[in-house]
Amino acid sequence: MEENTELKGKVVVVTGASAGLGRAIVREFAKHGAHLGLLARGKDGLEGAKREVEEYGGKAVIVPTDVADPDQVEAAAEQIEKELGPIDFWVNNAMISVFGPFKKIEPNDFKRVTEVTYLGQVYGTQAALKRMLPRDSGSIILVGSALAYRGIPLQSAYCGAKHGIQGFFDSLRSELYHDNSKVHLSMVQLPAMNTTQFSFVKSLLPNKPRPMGTIYQPEVAARAIVHVALNPQRELYVGYPTVQAILGNKFVPGLLDKYLGSIGYEGQQTDEPKDPNRKNNLYEPLPGDYGAHGDFDAQSWDFSPQVWAATHKAVVWGALASVAFTFGVLATRKWS
Repeated sequence: MEENTELKGKVVVVTGASAGLGRAIVREFAKHGAHLGLLARGKDGLEGAKREVEEYGGKAVIVPTDVADPDQVEAAAEQIEKELGPIDFWVNNAMISVFGPFKKIEPNDFKRVTEVTYLGQVYGTQAALKRMLPRDSGSIILVGSALAYRGIPLQSAYCGAKHGIQGFFDSLRSELYHDNSKVHLSMVQLPAMNTTQFSFVKSLLPNKPRPMGTIYQPEVAARAIVHVALNPQRELYVGYPTVQAILGNKFVPGLLDKYLGSIGYEGQQTDEPKDPNRKNNLYEPLPGDYGAHGDFDAQSWDFSPQVWAATHKAVVWGALASVAFTFGVLATRKWS
């Protein structure tokens, strides 16, 4: 994606900015000259993200924040506006998860995933709207997943949180329409990605966890999110597997229950036994700067034809119209 001057000097807040997809989102906005407010718990990763923003010539403010605490989120928004100016875009990306059968997940762990992954987006949206509504401008992007529509085994807490975000999104958009608000609200639904979460998510599985199905590099999603920021729309699906999962669940949900029950356990684990001393970031961040990519670079796609088509609709429709016109001319000549 070429540099877009529309983002130059704009203020963008990204939650979960220290690693994984959040880190890729930060880099993508920074490439276009945006200034970044960086929220996450891990200070090492935040410092690394700040350096990258500054290398692109932008400004960055880091605010160590647990998005499960609405007071911390509100304080972060206040600090960012004081140091960078009015917030133009807010990207709710922070997440955590627990991998394991529901029957083995502790209630407090399930609650923690819900508070960060679901309520973190609610609190972020509240903080953004508090500032955007009086100005009647701004854009909020909720980071969703194919799992917001179709749950899979071993990720009940995460899937439940993403489903909750989807319902919240529908409700809030209706309210914004009622109020004739010019604040934009969008949701981007993601596929399996090669992010750092698989290295430190809490796992009850015997083997090392892995993304299920076709894996994409986080930059694919980051570019899609920047596109939505520049071209507000209700929803954007990233990757054909996302489209496939959402449509499949709409038409054959019972069949998917059985299919995922048969492949979902093996499909989310590598052949490598889990390190018995493995640490996780469920309640506390792990020290270190983990960057954006996980351990699955060799298996990951760095381009999605489906995303390209979805973000270049004018070109696609023009090409289809040209093809249709050509066939029409040929058919007319044949029968004339």
